Amino acid sequence: MVTPLILTLIAVAFLLIVIEDIIHVNKAKTTLFFGTLCWIILFISPIHGQSPETIQHQLDHNILEIATLWLFLMAAMTFVAYLNSKGFIQNIVHKIMPNQISERKLMFLIGGFAFLFSSISDNITATLISLAVVMSLKLDPKKLIKYATLIVFSVNSGGVSLITGDVTTLMIFLDEKVTIANLLLLIAPALTSVALLAAMLSVGMSGNVVFEKQAARRIEKTDITIAVIFFSTIIATLTLSVLYSVPPLLTFLFGLSLMFLVAQFLMRKKDVNKKIIDYIREIEYDTLLFFVGVLLLVGALKEVGMLAKFTHLYELMAPEYANYLMGLLSAAVDNVPLTAALLKADIVMSPQQWLSFTYATGVGGSMLIIGSAAGIVTMSKVKGLSFARYGKYFLLLLIAYSVGYSSTSPMLNHYKEVYGVSPQDDRKNRNSFRVTDGSCLPSV
Repeated sequence: MVTPLILTLIAVAFLLIVIEDIIHVNKAKTTLFFGTLCWIILFISPIHGQSPETIQHQLDHNILEIATLWLFLMAAMTFVAYLNSKGFIQNIVHKIMPNQISERKLMFLIGGFAFLFSSISDNITATLISLAVVMSLKLDPKKLIKYATLIVFSVNSGGVSLITGDVTTLMIFLDEKVTIANLLLLIAPALTSVALLAAMLSVGMSGNVVFEKQAARRIEKTDITIAVIFFSTIIATLTLSVLYSVPPLLTFLFGLSLMFLVAQFLMRKKDVNKKIIDYIREIEYDTLLFFVGVLLLVGALKEVGMLAKFTHLYELMAPEYANYLMGLLSAAVDNVPLTAALLKADIVMSPQQWLSFTYATGVGGSMLIIGSAAGIVTMSKVKGLSFARYGKYFLLLLIAYSVGYSSTSPMLNHYKEVYGVSPQDDRKNRNSFRVTDGSCLPSV
């Protein structure tokens, strides 16, 4: 009885997100309400007779994930809010950009920038920077939504080819399903899908974007120093994560604290320290609360065993087709627990098939605005961008995703050249050695 009730509440919560424009109730309020309500019900009526301690342990795990993401977002948003308010980003845009550029060329330029920045940074930071660049151009609101849609897709696509770009990519790598060299093969399919989406979104856009040459805002030495700290923090996050497994959250919080200290010592007389601290209050807390609500809902979904059932797809169809569907499912369900559930199920696939899965779960979340952290951040930053308005481009997003996913098939020949056997035959051979003397061997 509890499971159907929980599933109903989750369905209602997501429905309210969809019709936000109609009911005019902020999505952060509804998701937080239903997310907390689901967990309260789980404590009152435990599933399968679980003890309160067990449920508490599972809730603690969910809260840890939420807190990690919340603090990381807070740090990144504070950096970007400060630099944006000082005109730092606008000044760079006006120096780099020509006097005018066609809207079609701008579409490809923004897509490429978001893709590249996401590859070398995390998705959230790349989204914030890309949006700051686009929003500084004073575009028409309807066209701005198109660029924002492209940014979400490009950021998610850029994160699949390097372990630093996306959490799920890192999870699959750490589980030794793929290598760094394997992941680099995803650059071509991912970039192809971004270019295709940019081309489709730019259909009918024939105007030019004229950059008004305004007087450049004065950039203080302190602002330059903080910008250097910001980009150094990004580089340090990547380096320390790869070499020493330092959590990105820890590095970003260190960078934020360094930002505060540097401002205090550089400009004590102007009391800049107080003003810089105040930028924390300018970030979108409704975005952070929305994250909390969504992740609580996903945690409840995991608690009732629904995520584990998704892995049964691999019993019903070939991994190539199951991976494609898992990517679409990640648009409605957080791809992190989805990936974790699949890894825990110990499904045996070839490296090529794991690459397809990496692409699917990383990019598939772009199908819906709530399917990725990049989408949620974008929805909060761009006025007028709602679930329904983003959904208008679902077909274009699906086409780009499908083309990108199918573009991973040429890697079959590469796999056979490297390993001397096709992925399908390799998978059969691996499965035949899974059991020896009644004992399961570790997956390879």
